[in-house]
Amino acid sequence: MDILQGNQHASPEDFYKSLKAKLEDHHDFPEDYLFKFIIPTDQSKLTEIYRVFDGIKFTLGNRESKNGKYTACNINAFVLDADQVVAIYQEVAKIEGVILL
Repeated sequence: MDILQGNQHASPEDFYKSLKAKLEDHHDFPEDYLFKFIIPTDQSKLTEIYRVFDGIKFTLGNRESKNGKYTACNINAFVLDADQVVAIYQEVAKIEGVILL
């Protein structure tokens, strides 16, 4: 799991606990939340990410890097609370090669 924001040296449990606290402080759930990921350009990786959002109302936008090696994936999803955001990030983090932003 690669996480660009936050303390990269914290344990995953500490990171997600801190993320939840920040989400609860700065967001008024339920609301639309923008998830951002960078993945190696590979349709199967996109499909794996989309499966995490199965059953959730979302819109998406993808953009390949200049050389086509990576794809920026932005998913705007309607979430109920900070716990749901954290759960989504935890599921996406299991996908090999994905960078969470």
